[in-house]
Amino acid sequence: MRQYLTIPNALTALRGLGVPLFIWLALSRHADGWAIFVLAVGGITDYLDGKLARLWNQTSRFGELADPAIDRIYILATLIVLNIRGAIPLWLLASLLIRDLVLGLMTIVLAKKGQPPLKVTYLGKAATFNLLYAFPFLLLALDESWLGTLAFILGWAFAIWGLALYLFTGVSYFREGIKSIRVHSSHRVIEIQ
Repeated sequence: MRQYLTIPNALTALRGLGVPLFIWLALSRHADGWAIFVLAVGGITDYLDGKLARLWNQTSRFGELADPAIDRIYILATLIVLNIRGAIPLWLLASLLIRDLVLGLMTIVLAKKGQPPLKVTYLGKAATFNLLYAFPFLLLALDESWLGTLAFILGWAFAIWGLALYLFTGVSYFREGIKSIRVHSSHRVIEIQ
């Protein structure tokens, strides 16, 4: 139990609690400043939890599973909120959701085959980090001022780069999953013979 009570896991859990708070602030209250603050805290904790876990040798199964799951939930919730508020088009939402759906199905197949989940790569973290940077700017871009225009430019720069990395790493993860399934299947054939 003690291995799970770590600062990195607490940061991961804090990021998870930020999801419903962000939704409430952005949709019910239209408190965009506070919603952006919650997203910023989510981005910082996303960076820190993994960094501290590796630095302090406090990696855990909870962190391995919860960190990418909370990232996906954060991204999904933020995308839906941004789409509802008119900050992003449906094609962007669909692109990211399809990638996560395919990888979610791959994770289920790997689990059924007795394989561990795919390891998150640094490039995958960079993709998520870019998207988490883009979202506050895209929300701020709804403000019709020079600051909103600047936020629009920065938000779409991060979003396009993040989307490209997100799709690229999605293909890489998928290929790695297929490779893992094939290796596992060939080992089973050898064991049976």
